Amino acid sequence: MSSAGNTHPRRIQKNRAYRVIVVLGTMFLRLLAVRRDVRGLSNLPAGGGAVLAITHFSYLDFVLAEWAVFGHRRRYVRFMATLASFQHPVAGPLMRSMGHIPVDRSAGASAYRFAIDALQRGEMVGVFPETRVSRSFTLLPFKNGAVRMAARSGVPIVPCVIWGSHRISTRTHKTSLWKSRRTPVTISFGEALTVRPQDDASVITQALRVRMEAMLAAVQADYPVEGAGAWWQPAHLGGTAPGEDLARELDTDEP
Repeated sequence: MSSAGNTHPRRIQKNRAYRVIVVLGTMFLRLLAVRRDVRGLSNLPAGGGAVLAITHFSYLDFVLAEWAVFGHRRRYVRFMATLASFQHPVAGPLMRSMGHIPVDRSAGASAYRFAIDALQRGEMVGVFPETRVSRSFTLLPFKNGAVRMAARSGVPIVPCVIWGSHRISTRTHKTSLWKSRRTPVTISFGEALTVRPQDDASVITQALRVRMEAMLAAVQADYPVEGAGAWWQPAHLGGTAPGEDLARELDTDEP
């Protein structure tokens, strides 16, 4: 993080609040005895702006990503999240206190500007390129906002794949936290992508998705639990999660 990010009074205040939340989140993960396997930590930049592009299968993805980033680099990720999460009576004040960035899907320009400002201050901005939790547990089409922000700010994109967190909490299946104890979760950081302002954002976005799809396949192949016939396993790997076409139909009526 840049010196400006460290010395601005409001940023320091948000970092103090964030540190408390990180401690509480770590305690929560320990309570659940989540078996975390973290890979590719050397790909996380020690300082300077960066876009962290994260897969999205679980509501816990941002918790696990920040846990890994803070634990290795002592950095705070400013996540871009839906406006609805900021309007929640409990989550909203917490999100604002940590300096996260609200995204109004009907007017995303302001969120884009806030993200650019954060990146240019030398902060790490967390983005979910799929924009929603995948019910098929496969990668959805990517939006190109992460690539455009990286190109505009002159910062790298670090891909991050998280697998197993959906077995604890996801939008399409209710699970018991107690029964989710000791769930293995893999967090994998890939080699950073460099984006130039003249690059085609759509082409680079597709390249990012292809890279993250390969990373996802690798962590799924190494996952220590057999998922044949399981609700959390994608259909192409023998699970009962809806296939991509059916998942797309089920998502049609949702905002």
